[in-house]
Amino acid sequence: MRGAAIRRTSRDIRSDSMVDVLHAVLSAGETTRNEIARKTGLSAATVVTVAGELIDRGIIVETKTTAGQVGRPTAMLAINVERGRVVGLDVAETYVRGVMFDTALNPLVQIERAHDENLQDPDSIVEAIGAVLDDLLVQQGVGRDSVLGVGISLPGLIQEPGGVAVVVPNWEWRSVELEHLRERVGFPLVIDNPLKAMVAAELWLGRGRSASSMATVNLGTGVGAGIVLQGQVLRGATNSAGEWGHSLLVLDGRLCRCGRRGCVEAYIGVPGIQETLRELAPDHPLADVGRQRDFIMELAAAASDEGGDGAARETVNRTAYFLGSALADLVAIVNPEVITLTGWTTWALGDLLVPSAGRRMREQSPGHAGTSLDLEVSAVRGNPVASGIAMIALERSLVDAGLLTSRIPVAL
Repeated sequence: MRGAAIRRTSRDIRSDSMVDVLHAVLSAGETTRNEIARKTGLSAATVVTVAGELIDRGIIVETKTTAGQVGRPTAMLAINVERGRVVGLDVAETYVRGVMFDTALNPLVQIERAHDENLQDPDSIVEAIGAVLDDLLVQQGVGRDSVLGVGISLPGLIQEPGGVAVVVPNWEWRSVELEHLRERVGFPLVIDNPLKAMVAAELWLGRGRSASSMATVNLGTGVGAGIVLQGQVLRGATNSAGEWGHSLLVLDGRLCRCGRRGCVEAYIGVPGIQETLRELAPDHPLADVGRQRDFIMELAAAASDEGGDGAARETVNRTAYFLGSALADLVAIVNPEVITLTGWTTWALGDLLVPSAGRRMREQSPGHAGTSLDLEVSAVRGNPVASGIAMIALERSLVDAGLLTSRIPVAL
């Protein structure tokens, strides 16, 4: 019954222990059973049992032994990188980017293909995805039997009572198009949206190693927040939790591309940042730069120049003010331990935004919620969307192997 409490079984508890052990091993690179027990809070006996099963199934391996101060030598554990390969595909309106990883999430090869944003019919996009996947296999020299699974991040992905939909401007996919995608890929497949993928990367490869409740905020053309509560990615009833970019920042403010007025995205998405510059200095040379990435890179350079560009610096200051104010609302609702910023705008402007945005966030957060809260640029670089969706695909392979109970929202 919808809304009823979910009864946890012994298999679920065992699965959680597996996830904890895997997380500890993946995070550390190499570690010991004792260190896993210390880090996870699991009993030493549970760690020995779970690690033994993971070794028997070829998921982790004993890499070497080290001499301890007393007693027997200590065996080191690591992910078995020879077990297979996983692929993460980041699909956007203008590109398809694919990365092949080993099972320790080390990137092996990356391919990106530009995609004509005027060709948004499902067949064109599915074929672009398939072509990138084929190229990855050829470049890495990997047979299809070596691939454990493929994860694909699709924008706007939601789950509905009647199935799954991908809803973004100029796209309208339903179950039939997703079935076509599954057939073209030809591997065990999971799909999710970019926010869930990015926060999965942060959970497994970034601050999730030390924080059980956090938010990862993506800054780019659009903005949004992936949320983790008590070690679990927050998905919501239709897998659309995290659309913080379309929460209200300014009453009756700027028109957002979603059709509402005053959304966070209309002020800290790239078009919004450029609009702030136009309001300050309509004739500024950067006011009419057409390509968003060019605009952000040039703005970062101009704002960093202490010698002269006051309009650029003020644009960044106002953006930090808007960002900090909007983050304070996120803190009020989620109460995370840490907020990380990611995305291409972050890589360009993060050092300029974080100090003043953090101060504003803490000033506006209710009570003591922001007092000890960390705001920082994510340490997960490369392509966090591809890394995160590959991690979800790797989880799916462990579900299929009977080691984990499913937490995967869309598996085709």
